[in-house]
Amino acid sequence: MPEFNLLAILLIVALVLLWKLDYIATLLTLKNLKPELPEEFRGVWDDEKYRKSQSYEKAQAQFGIVSSIASLTVLFVFWFVGGFGWLDGLVNTWGFGPIVTGLSFIGLIYLGSWLASLPFDLYHTFVLEERFGFNKTTPATYIADQIKSHLLTAILGGGIVALILWIFQSVPNAWIWAWLSFTGISLALTYLAPSLLLPIFNKFTPLEDGELNQSIQNMAKKCEFPLTEISVMDGSKRSSKSNAFFTGFGKRKKIALFDTLIESQTTDELVGVLAHEIGHFKRKHIVQRLVISIIQTAVIFFLLGMATNPGSSFGGQLYSAFGIPGDSNAAIAAGLVLFMIVFKPVSRLLSVFMNILSRKHEFEADEYAAVNQGTPNHLISALKKLSANNLSNLTPHPLEVFLDHSHPPVLVRIQALKRLA
Repeated sequence: MPEFNLLAILLIVALVLLWKLDYIATLLTLKNLKPELPEEFRGVWDDEKYRKSQSYEKAQAQFGIVSSIASLTVLFVFWFVGGFGWLDGLVNTWGFGPIVTGLSFIGLIYLGSWLASLPFDLYHTFVLEERFGFNKTTPATYIADQIKSHLLTAILGGGIVALILWIFQSVPNAWIWAWLSFTGISLALTYLAPSLLLPIFNKFTPLEDGELNQSIQNMAKKCEFPLTEISVMDGSKRSSKSNAFFTGFGKRKKIALFDTLIESQTTDELVGVLAHEIGHFKRKHIVQRLVISIIQTAVIFFLLGMATNPGSSFGGQLYSAFGIPGDSNAAIAAGLVLFMIVFKPVSRLLSVFMNILSRKHEFEADEYAAVNQGTPNHLISALKKLSANNLSNLTPHPLEVFLDHSHPPVLVRIQALKRLA
């Protein structure tokens, strides 16, 4: 059974306080909803769509509160009744070696987490998103997506975890080699994902020649952006929401436009959105985030080295807190899982600082787009349409923005763009 030592008590308090903070931010955002449509958005939004967006925000908030309570409750119940220790004992009775036993432990935790979250995912997709006209996912597509994602997780995720388990069991200074291996694999997957992984879930077709293609090519040339491919992704297969993204390293950059985005935006607006994305590359935002991510990963693996060592003070308290013997065949795998639970409050704090940096980057990319288009007006109208199509909350509370938003509120972005004019 778990031992409620100092680490366990601190973790329980931290997880409850984090939930409470998110709950307060949600309530403040709901209280901050304005009954009148901001004047800035008239002509793109109408009163009916604005009321619908507020209903959507309330429904999302209620769903988030219920699902977060359920998630925290499942974790606490499983932990307090000795579920982690029981699962460790179960996989050890199967008689496998440390790596297979460890993979079994992590696999069952993954399976249990998926089963616990499945009802909420189904409700969000087929009830909540359906109610507001966003969902385009059919049951067949949903099932296919689930099968594909779990197979990829088993093959890629299982392979990476097996490598990390072997390194921590076999190599001196294991955290360094695990960090280097994980970083190398992550970079390789980022490079290969556009051509190998994304097409598993979505269809990508080359953008046909015409005004839009030529305008994008002209903007890329003006910005000295090495664009090699422009594709249209069938985003409407799953949702009516719009988006666009860039992929690729070095001198091979690719653009993917959601078909829903092309349908709702003019050529100048689309070029403004893409100029914004080019701005992230030109202002070195991608490199900055990549470097920060690699450094964070190094710190995580260093701490993992202590967490997976039952002989260390931290590792000993960690295993005792969750009721797992340090000499278990699944000890290292259990240490990985338990560390991720303990690290959650720290990760939440780090995400706040990353969001601050991300919001700063968004302003800089907006400025880059406005300067290179010669006017901020195209990006402004694009942002208004995107917010309307996605039923974005136009008046989020500052606390929620501070805690959770990687992008500034759309009204704040528009005001900043107008100052550039």
